[in-house]
Amino acid sequence: MINATWGLGEALVQGLVEPDEFYVFKPTFNAGYRAVLRRSLGRKASKLVYAPSGSAEATLAVAVPSEDRDRFCVSEVDVLALAGMVIAIEQHFSAAGAALQGMDVEWALDGQDGQLYILQARPETVQSHRTLTALERFHVESPPQPLLTGRAVGMRVAAGAARIIRTAAQLDRVQSGDVLVAETTSPDWGTVMKQAAAIVTATGGRTCHAAIVAREVGIPAVVGAADALELIKDGDIVTVSCANGQVGDVYPGRVPFSVELVDLTKLPKPKTQIMMNVGDPSAAFALSQLPNDGVGLARMEFIIAQEIGIHPLALLHPDRIADPNERAEIERRVRHEREPADYFINRLAEGIATLGAAFYPRPVIVRLSDFKTNEYAHLLGGAAFEPHEENPMLGFRGAARYVHPAYAEGFALECAAFRKLRGPMGLHNVQIMVPFCRSVDEARRVVASLEAHGLKRGDDGLELYVMCEIPNNVIQVAEFAQYFDGFSIGSNDLTQLVLGVDRDSAMVADAFNERDPGVMAFIRSAIEGAHRAGRHIGICGQAPSDYPEFAEFLIGCGIDSISLNPDSLVAITERVYAMEQRLGGAQGKR
Repeated sequence: MINATWGLGEALVQGLVEPDEFYVFKPTFNAGYRAVLRRSLGRKASKLVYAPSGSAEATLAVAVPSEDRDRFCVSEVDVLALAGMVIAIEQHFSAAGAALQGMDVEWALDGQDGQLYILQARPETVQSHRTLTALERFHVESPPQPLLTGRAVGMRVAAGAARIIRTAAQLDRVQSGDVLVAETTSPDWGTVMKQAAAIVTATGGRTCHAAIVAREVGIPAVVGAADALELIKDGDIVTVSCANGQVGDVYPGRVPFSVELVDLTKLPKPKTQIMMNVGDPSAAFALSQLPNDGVGLARMEFIIAQEIGIHPLALLHPDRIADPNERAEIERRVRHEREPADYFINRLAEGIATLGAAFYPRPVIVRLSDFKTNEYAHLLGGAAFEPHEENPMLGFRGAARYVHPAYAEGFALECAAFRKLRGPMGLHNVQIMVPFCRSVDEARRVVASLEAHGLKRGDDGLELYVMCEIPNNVIQVAEFAQYFDGFSIGSNDLTQLVLGVDRDSAMVADAFNERDPGVMAFIRSAIEGAHRAGRHIGICGQAPSDYPEFAEFLIGCGIDSISLNPDSLVAITERVYAMEQRLGGAQGKR
């Protein structure tokens, strides 16, 4: 992770600014690939510069011009050069016997000669000594709407009385267990910060002083939470949560939370692959620490909704958007890109790449977009491109969209993102899954379209999977197996279509039951048929996460992998292992 801001670096260390942030993935960099994994633009409202000769102070803070706030302050070339330097520094000290996991490096880009300089390097103490023999997982119970959000430091949750600190003279007001709230922090606050339950700052990034101290003492911090001093009042009880990945939340009041202690040394290893369902890239690195065999389902539509928020066709045809406010917002978001469509491609590639890097080299199976028409219509500009359907769940969705002229251009952008992350980014562990594929002919056409877009099955280890969620997928499993390397059972849609239940309808919700004998018969038949065809088959639906007995049924059928929601992974892993032992080892494994 590289943070950068305009001016002298002390402003960044002191947390006076929200910096630009870049990630570079070391394994693929060392393999010769040169790409920035992920980037975010900081506000960079002020910068620290040398004061004029004769001034009382050596430096002074000045406002950054709006055009400089609105662009990255270092180039991708410089980011990659810095990555190479830091990797060399890590390798040097590791070779010297330091056994380091990471280094904290300060650097500067000289304003006169344009050269990069390394100023300081020291072991990053928390990362270097982290043990993965046990894992604490924090869960916020029924969280309310957050009061404010910022960048999360750590993965913990804490609650206490807020103490608003505006000057060092007020530090004696902070008692053990309080939440320290300030514009920023400075090194001479160290002793007081260590007794706080949590820290919230209005400015700063994940390498500022507050973040460094929070990591070292093991308390949660939310930094860069604008308006913290206005929205939080002194004495208010607040809950600070860093349990949801890179976004930190500050909730009003004392919100209940639980702590799960996982002894990873005692967690058994089943023969059945235990994978995870993951949609949020910001949570990927934390979730990847759980014992797992990779990601069985990464929902692309989650990344599109969270990271992009714009209908892909709106980026290609902005003239068709009637609402001038929507057009203006789209223009604002894409202003840094060479072409509007590049915004979709780059953001999607970076979101998927973050998942791929977090679980590397384990497989990450990414399902192509499976929005329904009503969900696509809610994206910026989407209403201009989506038809109205009475039952979108059974309409223009999944594979049918990719080969239809109405969405073919949008599918091309999805493919371009995959080419980028599997090409220049080097993340060959990312695989593709096709959802809601109604017929064998549709399968043939989608595979041909992927190949036409430069994603040929087998090239650089590319595997293609298909969701097994329509009765026809089960009945013609051998025919579908000719076009795909494996299947993933989608128990939600399969239940819907076997029982004839609209899973979006509250009126018939009681009739929706994945454990119905008819549904289970289809699932058993799918597993047996996939194995006859020599194909891997797993499940990524909700049922095994919700019903442990359903997971046991799958083991009895000899399923190859089960992809679970992270919060159920540990409990189901133990149950799967116990079931395998009772059966004398997993049955039907290839």
